[in-house]
Amino acid sequence: MENEKKNIRNLSLTGLEAYFDTLNEKKFRAKQVYEWLWHKQAHSFEAMTNLSKELRMKLTEHFTLPALKVDATQYSADGTVKSRFKTHDGHLVEGVLIPTSSRNTACVSSQVGCSLSCKFCATGYMDRKRNLDFDEIYDEVVLINQQCEKVYNKKLSNIVFMGMGEPLLNYKNVLKAIEKISSADGLGMSPKRITVSTAGVTKMIRQLGDDKVRFNLALSLHAANDKKRNEIMPINESNNLKSLIDALNHFYKQTENEITFEYILFKNFNDSLQDADELIKIYRQVPADLVNIIEYNPIDAAQFEKPEEDTVLQFMQYLERYKVNARLRRSRGKDIDAACGQLANKEGH
Repeated sequence: MENEKKNIRNLSLTGLEAYFDTLNEKKFRAKQVYEWLWHKQAHSFEAMTNLSKELRMKLTEHFTLPALKVDATQYSADGTVKSRFKTHDGHLVEGVLIPTSSRNTACVSSQVGCSLSCKFCATGYMDRKRNLDFDEIYDEVVLINQQCEKVYNKKLSNIVFMGMGEPLLNYKNVLKAIEKISSADGLGMSPKRITVSTAGVTKMIRQLGDDKVRFNLALSLHAANDKKRNEIMPINESNNLKSLIDALNHFYKQTENEITFEYILFKNFNDSLQDADELIKIYRQVPADLVNIIEYNPIDAAQFEKPEEDTVLQFMQYLERYKVNARLRRSRGKDIDAACGQLANKEGH
């Protein structure tokens, strides 16, 4: 029965060895298959060319290999590449390749849709269909890395979990995917080059600390007082700023990993000098390395606007004056809806 077949990537090397044992096959075959699955990133059993045809048939009989596929690709005038990926059960998610002179970053999704309903984010207006499995997240990185090599002749240097979904509400799969991405038998990427971005799930931020993870953490702050944050991010009602500050301090104490704040500027909402003042107060309560001030990218579903350029400048200068390490992040890929907050699979939804 098709339904009884198991996803082969759910097996560990030991599990594969046990399976090959039942076939009376040599143990090293398991290692070969494992290498094809992770290190060589094979997306079908046919691709495993150093196995006999008979053995590949047996694998097809017993297992599935439900790999992610590129469904559509868009190229921005600024070099950004957005991909729409299709899962084995027909769901669509998006990932973005963001090239700069110093780095090539993959922005990956962790869920199909999102359940958090942040008012400024296109994905927040979709329902959450399901979590992505760890091997699907791994595939996203593999496919974006292949694009990077093809278009820019370089490998990915960084990964940010800032695509569709809330990574900390898909905790196990995200951690397992990062483990594979950073392991020697996977992509061998340093966890220090990986950043997980959260809208602020207090309990899971503390859990990251307890699990002594090695990657970096970014908090999507976007408002520096509870009243305003409740308005635009419903999650704040059950995860207020005080609880988040405590959780971030716990995370840092346990891991000493980098913490970044993300702060999108909205016209006449959180762009005044008083807002900047409140942001500084929070920044000083957490050992944060950086505040990313982000240009807002309008979406059809929301009424927010971008502030005037001189308002942005004043806001930045004010932060600078008070010794905040802040960086203005200009939008990339706006012309293909690949910029921050715009991922919503416009076509086909």
